[in-house]
Amino acid sequence: MVILITIPEASAPLIKGPKRTSELKRLIPTITQKMLIQTLRELEMSGLILRKMYNQVPPKVEYSTTELGQSLESILEALCNWGGIYAESSFAQDEFEILHMD
Repeated sequence: MVILITIPEASAPLIKGPKRTSELKRLIPTITQKMLIQTLRELEMSGLILRKMYNQVPPKVEYSTTELGQSLESILEALCNWGGIYAESSFAQDEFEILHMD
C-alpha cells in the first residue's frame, strides 16, 4: 500500500513553528524514532532546520526551519498536490491512502 501525506497550505510541521522531537513523532506516527532522528540530522546538516538545545533537566531540544527551509513551502505544497493527483490516477482506491496533516 502506498501512503501519501498531504500538508494543508504547504505547512509542514516545522513550517508552522518550532517543534520538539516528541511532537514531530506524534505528527508522523508511521516514522520510527531512528528514522526521525536521522532525517532531522540530515535536514540540519543541509541548513534547512535549526536545532536548539536548552540547558535544563530533562534536556529539551526544539527544531525549527531556517529561512532556506521556509523557502520550500510553495514547493512542498505543489509536490503534495501532484502526489495526490498521481496516486488517484495510478493506483486502485484500495492501494493508497492519503493522510492529511493538520
